[in-house]
Amino acid sequence: MFDHTKRHTAGPRVPQKTPPVQRSPTLPPSPHPAAADPAAWIGAEVRSLRRAKGLSLHQLATRCGKSVGFLSQLERGLSRPTVSVLHDLATALGVQIHWFFPASGIPAASDAGIVVRQAQRRRLSFASGISDYLLSPNLDGPLELLWSVMEPLAESGETSYQHPGDEAGVVIRGTLELWVDGKFFQLQAGDSFSFQSSRPHRYRNPGPDITEITWVVTPPSY
Repeated sequence: MFDHTKRHTAGPRVPQKTPPVQRSPTLPPSPHPAAADPAAWIGAEVRSLRRAKGLSLHQLATRCGKSVGFLSQLERGLSRPTVSVLHDLATALGVQIHWFFPASGIPAASDAGIVVRQAQRRRLSFASGISDYLLSPNLDGPLELLWSVMEPLAESGETSYQHPGDEAGVVIRGTLELWVDGKFFQLQAGDSFSFQSSRPHRYRNPGPDITEITWVVTPPSY
C-alpha cells in the first residue's frame, strides 16, 4: 500500500516525462466451469446428489457397478459418461436420467449456483402421482427447496417414513392431508407447517383438485 502521509522535502521536484500507462483490455468474467463444459456439469450434479443421499464414492460404485476411480474422474469433470452409464447412475441415485439434463440446457454462467430459471428446473416424477421440481440450484448447500405437484389422490405412501433433518412447507394450491407422529392435519391453500423429519410422517392429496406445495428440507435428502 502507498503511504500518502509522507512528503518530499529535499528540494523542488523536477517534472519527469512518464510513459503512458498501458491498460489491459477489460475481459468478461470467466464462465463457471460447469456452465461451460457439459462433462463438468454432469460431474458436479452426480457429486451433489451422491452427497445428498449420504453415499460414499465406494457405496455408489457398488450400486452402479463402476469403479471408484472412474466415478472420481467423472465427478471432477475429467470423464464423459455414456448414456448407458448415466442410466446406471440415475438408477443407483434414485432419479430419472433427465435429472442430469435441464429442459432448456445447462444454466448460463451468470446464473450458475445462484439462480434457477423456470425452464431449467430438474423434475422427479413418481408413480404415485407426485412430481417434485428442484428449486435450489444444487444440493450442495444446507437446505433444499422443492415445488411439489400432487395429482388428486396422490400420496407419499401408505405408511409413514422418517429421516434426519427438518422440513417445512406452505400449501400453494389445493388441499393437503398431513400425518406427523400419527397426528392428522388437513391444510388448505395458504396454510403452512414445520416438523422434525425424524418424526414419522406421510402426506396425501385427497382431491378432487391438484395440490401444489413449496417445501424446504434441511439438510438436503433428495
